Amino acid sequence: MEDQEYQHTTRAIEKHSEGLLSPPCLSPTQKLFCRIINVTDSNSTSALNMGQDRGKYDFYIGLTLAISSSIFIGGSFILKKKGLLRLAKKGSMRAGQGGHAYLKEWLWWAGLLSMGVGEAANFAAYAFAPATLVTPLGALSVLVSAILSSYFLTERLNLHGKIGCLLSVLGSTVMVIHAPQEEEVEHLEEMSSKLLDPGFLVFATLVVIVALILIFIVGPRHGQTNILVYITICSVIGALSVSCVKGLGITIKGLFAGEHVFRHPLSWILIVSLITCVSTQINYLNKALDIFNTSLVTPIYYVFFTTSVLSCSAILFKEWQHMGTDDIIGTFSGFLTIIVGIFLLHAFKDVNLTLANLHVSVRKDERAAANGVASHSTYEMFENEITNQTQDGSFDLHSDNVSRRNGTVAVL
Repeated sequence: MEDQEYQHTTRAIEKHSEGLLSPPCLSPTQKLFCRIINVTDSNSTSALNMGQDRGKYDFYIGLTLAISSSIFIGGSFILKKKGLLRLAKKGSMRAGQGGHAYLKEWLWWAGLLSMGVGEAANFAAYAFAPATLVTPLGALSVLVSAILSSYFLTERLNLHGKIGCLLSVLGSTVMVIHAPQEEEVEHLEEMSSKLLDPGFLVFATLVVIVALILIFIVGPRHGQTNILVYITICSVIGALSVSCVKGLGITIKGLFAGEHVFRHPLSWILIVSLITCVSTQINYLNKALDIFNTSLVTPIYYVFFTTSVLSCSAILFKEWQHMGTDDIIGTFSGFLTIIVGIFLLHAFKDVNLTLANLHVSVRKDERAAANGVASHSTYEMFENEITNQTQDGSFDLHSDNVSRRNGTVAVL
């Protein structure tokens, strides 16, 4: 009897859900059963919606932190440079000559504080947003530095630089729109299982082997002549450092949630690994900057470092599994657009090219062609101008800027 009544109730509820049976036709038992099912379904739907809302909330927090980090880091370069220029006017021994008078300059300390705030925001951004989004946005600090230097340091931002800034903004916007959603990792146990995944273990082993070969075999022989050696060391090690930062972000979130995270051995492993990776990056990045031109080191390092991080993040957090073809194409297109923008911003920063003199140069070429006289190209004239300025000693170089995540740490 109970089974028959249960089957009858189930059929009645199905008809009610399909609109074939009106509520008055249900018995009191059936109505109670229907309410229980409706409450259960409602709770499941609410939980699913809350999870999705929380994911979007975390995404926008990470995005805001990443952009704020770029603003603070880009501004820190200007504050430090302002402080150093003030010391130079006072006649103090410059930092490049071994002086430490900048320690008494408040502008330099303000720049250092801004750098610390920016790096802290960058660190926190990895705890909320995918590394595929946070790392490429590090290029915005270069853009912020270039724009602010044109206003506060009277450094000219030529036509190439303005186009590069525009491309960097457009590329960053495209990457934000098509950013992937990573797998949710809320606890250290989940992070530990991901780190022990065979795919990531193979990747990490290859990274360590490549880094050791470059450090002990290739570096001593070709490091002084090949710009890619030291940059590659920084980049591949940087991929592991970002993974450590991501794990420590989960640790800090657990700490605020009241969990005993430091009892887990993974927390200490991540801290030691991060210190080792960052110290190695800084060492070889400074070597690259000391030997090669900053305008070459910065864009190359950005490309190599970001590519390594994207590869590591795809293997560790499976960020690309649930992406559509349009999102994949959009992400890579945005990344390539940022690369072109950074290249234009740095590679041609010493070329005095503006819309005004470009128009004059084009008219001169047209007149020369009309008169049948062979004319030099625009870039040849600019190159001659730069050579003359260098010989006259009137050429003002931009400040050297390099940060661990986007290729720029302030070189004092």
